[in-house]
Amino acid sequence: MVRNPLTADERHRGLVLGRLLQQARGGRSAAAVALEAGISLDTLRKIERGAIATPAFFTVAALARVLGLDLTTLASALTTDEARVA
Repeated sequence: MVRNPLTADERHRGLVLGRLLQQARGGRSAAAVALEAGISLDTLRKIERGAIATPAFFTVAALARVLGLDLTTLASALTTDEARVA
C-alpha cells in the first residue's frame, strides 16, 4: 500500500505538536519521558522535531498521559488558526 504524501498543513501540525510536547516535557529528560510512555527515545525525538508528523493516536495518548496533558486541549491547540500560522 502506498501512503499519500502529507499536506503542508499536516506537516505543520506535526511541528506544532512536537513543540507542544517538548514544552510540556520541560526539564524532564526525553529518555525518561519515552520510557514512561512506553515508546523509544528515537520515536519521541522524531515526534518532537516533526519528523513523524502524524504519530499514532495511542502514542500521542501515552505521551499526553505522561506529560499531564489533556487530549482535548492538545487537539484544540493543533486545530486553531494560531497553530496553522505559528
